[in-house]
Amino acid sequence: MDRFICIHGHFYQPPRENPWLEAIEIQDSAYPYHDWNEKVTAECYAPNSASRILDGEGRIINILSNYVRISFDFGPTLLSWMETHAAETYQAILDADVQSKEHHSGHGNAIAQAYNHIILPLANMRDRRTQIIWGIKDFEYRFKRSPDGMWLPETAVDLETLDVLAENRIKFTILAPHQAMKVRRIGTGKWKEISGGRIDPTRAYLCRLPSGRRINIFFYDGPVSNAVAFERLLDRGEDFANRLLSGFSDQRQWPQILNVATDGESYGHHHKFGDMALAYVLNYIESNGLARLMNYAEYLEKYPPTHEVQIFENSSWSCAHGVERWRNNCGCNTGIHPEWNQEWRAPLRKALDWLRDEISSRYEPVAGNYLKSPWNARNEYIGVILNRSGENINKFFEEEALRNLNQDEKVILLKLLELQRHAMLMYTSCGWFFDELSGIETVQVMQYAGRAIQLAEELFNDSIEKGFLERLAGARSNLPVYRNGSYIYEKSVKPALIDLKKVGVHYAVSSLFEDYPDRSRIYCYSVYKEDYQRTEAGRMKLATGRINITSEITRVTEPISFCVLHHGDHNVNGGARSFKEDEAYQSMRAEISRTFEGGAIEDIPGLMDRHFGMHNYSLRDLFRDEQRKFLNFLISKTVSDSEILFRQVYENTHSLMHYLQESGIPFPSPFHIAAEFALNLVLKKAFEAEIDVGKIQEIIGDIKEWNLSIDSPGLEFIIRREFEGMMERLNENPADPAIMREIKKMLDVRDILPFEINLWHAQNTYHRIAKSFYKDFLLKTKIGDENAAKWVEEFRQIGESISFNIEAVLPKE
Repeated sequence: MDRFICIHGHFYQPPRENPWLEAIEIQDSAYPYHDWNEKVTAECYAPNSASRILDGEGRIINILSNYVRISFDFGPTLLSWMETHAAETYQAILDADVQSKEHHSGHGNAIAQAYNHIILPLANMRDRRTQIIWGIKDFEYRFKRSPDGMWLPETAVDLETLDVLAENRIKFTILAPHQAMKVRRIGTGKWKEISGGRIDPTRAYLCRLPSGRRINIFFYDGPVSNAVAFERLLDRGEDFANRLLSGFSDQRQWPQILNVATDGESYGHHHKFGDMALAYVLNYIESNGLARLMNYAEYLEKYPPTHEVQIFENSSWSCAHGVERWRNNCGCNTGIHPEWNQEWRAPLRKALDWLRDEISSRYEPVAGNYLKSPWNARNEYIGVILNRSGENINKFFEEEALRNLNQDEKVILLKLLELQRHAMLMYTSCGWFFDELSGIETVQVMQYAGRAIQLAEELFNDSIEKGFLERLAGARSNLPVYRNGSYIYEKSVKPALIDLKKVGVHYAVSSLFEDYPDRSRIYCYSVYKEDYQRTEAGRMKLATGRINITSEITRVTEPISFCVLHHGDHNVNGGARSFKEDEAYQSMRAEISRTFEGGAIEDIPGLMDRHFGMHNYSLRDLFRDEQRKFLNFLISKTVSDSEILFRQVYENTHSLMHYLQESGIPFPSPFHIAAEFALNLVLKKAFEAEIDVGKIQEIIGDIKEWNLSIDSPGLEFIIRREFEGMMERLNENPADPAIMREIKKMLDVRDILPFEINLWHAQNTYHRIAKSFYKDFLLKTKIGDENAAKWVEEFRQIGESISFNIEAVLPKE
């Protein structure tokens, strides 16, 4: 009997973008990466696009994309980030879907996902319909085809959700085995009870819907999937393969599809080298003919359901109580703080439901003045989200508006539609998943609510924030310092709120240290510089200017005039406002400039108050990345002085420390601190200059001898990027012997480091060079080219040093 294996990866990250900047700001917890998206991409999403097959000695014999051989879905909000910030991996995912069609009768491995991971059974019908439509259209935009299947967030399901999927021509979805209630052979009358996960997961099932529509459902193998996610099955590829194959049975008289579904992050992020365990399994099964790899759509076409199923409504894969995890204190949590409760979940959802309904009651009549169908326009708005060019926005309004619109009317409508977008983003499931109200995921959904409130109050000229906060106050934090949801909103959301004046101040402060062109971009805002003047007096700087700022999201534009004074340290005073008249602006600029040039610096804050009123800002109002950059600039001199001091202490005590070490006498604390700081610093700088292997070996020797701590993550990141740069330069200039020498020095250093270097990217580059250039150099060697012969030998040595089985990998003649 035919045997098929389908491994599905659900790849998703909570959206982390600042709702006002449409960008992720620096997240220190992801060090040495900028943010968690970048970190998880490096650990999981990228490695699965080029995973290693190893021989018995741990050497690479091939590099393959797992995405070509597994079923997968990616969150649309995650792919949106990857498109800009991880373009190579993003393209590899799209290419993998195209390649997979060649192996699966024209069916690609990718399936769609509902847009921003809302628990659909808890959403109203409008929101669930939009979420599904947006997920489909986002998929079509990226993968250039219609999706056959769709992943439901947390596999949370009810019949209405399945009906919307079927209405939109989705052929199948994937559920957990415990979500199946009854099953029967199609055409028979007797239903069999199969609750408790007893459904056979090796076939497809038909689900008939009350509307008369139908959809197909696959139920993944629960025990094997659970072992992958939680039982360290990925520690050994052989164990994974054997466990998969044990799911088949000779007793079954139909083509079996053994299918496994887990979070895709299992393969590399949750389990280090999980991508390689997956690659091993896929290669082992294929090469030994133990089963055929297949995706869901191909199986469905070849083996339509012979049985139908009834499901448990309002059930999910990650809550034993259905969908209660996202609206009640059901007992599901991470287990890290068993003394905490999640009573906050219900009032949080109720507050958001109230806000959604208040927004909707205002949205429909206002939008109805301009749009043929306000709710259909919302469904189609995904086209604008995916392409915010002026041409595309105008095309959208030509299709959806009742009449030709002027610019002010377009701004109103864009605000209305963005209001709706954030009113859905605030339901992202991660806000309820974890244990504490003040957690970053829950604060994130509150920020989306804050952006929705801001837009609503701009549009409707009435306050709804008060009512929202009254309801949010019912959500109590487990941590007394955070009190309740209303307090958290005031402390963590309100300060993050951004308007065009804040963008102007950000521009003004950063302009003290950065020369902006006439047209520039700050996150999702474009800035046109009309006038600018910067004056310096010693360490102090004064800048005045007038700019036009336009939101690329809502197209709202505001002329902003500003003045910013830097006192030479971390103190910055800034003012920004909308000056309607040039005369008022010129008067402000002249008066403050005269005062600065006259040396009466103490009078400038008072003048700012008079010209800018309450629109005063400081360094706190800079966006986080620029704030960090600015503070690093300010403290660089102090840090440099400290570095000199620590290095002097270390150099002056170096001999004495050796003597104390030999004598068995503990170092005085200042000696230890100075040595640790100085040696970490010197080691980092050693990789920014020409590499001196002997010097680096000496530094590492001292670190080991004196048992000093080393910044392994930071150093590894620096060294890795330096090595990757060398390999890229070799790819661009393969015949350059100087680059070869640099690489060999780096590898000599790598061997003496007290930590491992992630060679993934460098190995990929080596593999590309081998495919592109190695054969040419080999042919030149055959005709007596000594330089080519030397290159071939050194290239082979590099390959061996970075764990390649060169006989298997390098092309033959």
